[in-house]
Parts: sequence; C-alpha cells; structure tokens
Amino acid sequence: MSTEEVAKKVVELVKKQAWYEALDLYGDNVVSVEAYSMGGGSPETRGKEGVRGKVDWWVNAMEVHSFDTNGPFVAHDQFVVQYDADVTDKKTKECRKMSEVGVYTVKNGKIVREEFLPSVD
Repeated sequence: MSTEEVAKKVVELVKKQAWYEALDLYGDNVVSVEAYSMGGGSPETRGKEGVRGKVDWWVNAMEVHSFDTNGPFVAHDQFVVQYDADVTDKKTKECRKMSEVGVYTVKNGKIVREEFLPSVD
C-alpha cells in the first residue's frame, strides 16, 4: 500500500472505532510515541504488541461518545490526522474533550512510527 492508501485506511477504521483492525496497518517493529508518559514510564512504546497494549488500555479505560477525524494530510512517506474525541474515563467518570494530531511514517506499506501531539488550549 502507498502512504496515501495507508492514511485513508487509518481514517476509515478510526471513524468506525475499529482500533484492533487498524493494527493490521502497523509494522512489527513500530515505534509509538505519546506526548506524556503514563504512570511515570517512557512515553515511547515499541513493537506491534506494545501498540496492541495501548489499544487494550484505551478500550478498557475510556467510554467514547464521539471520535472525529480531520485529514489525512499526506506527503512523501508521512501523513497527519487530527483527532477530536469526547470521552469519559470509566474509572473516575471524568468527562473530557481531547484534541491531538497523529504524525505517521510509512515504510513498505506499513506504519513504522506514530507520534501524538496534543492541543495545548
């Protein structure tokens, strides 16, 4: 798949909240970087199974009321998607709106790096 095809597929799957299906687009050695670490660990996760763990956390921790995308914006081997979510933390019952962009790098038809940059309202 080309970078544009991967980008369009990511947007398609995210709009359906098909988080686990989207894992098929990732390379085995993908690097995923969050803006902040969770629980004091590294903000960087390595490997497809590590990303699956992040998906597991998201599905178990958040009730998603809406999840919107803007993009993709594509050039060369990279693409960007803006995400806007309205969620409730299942444990604390805290409702919040989140906005961030995901910056993705594609090699050989697979996502090899993703980095999330949050809005700083």
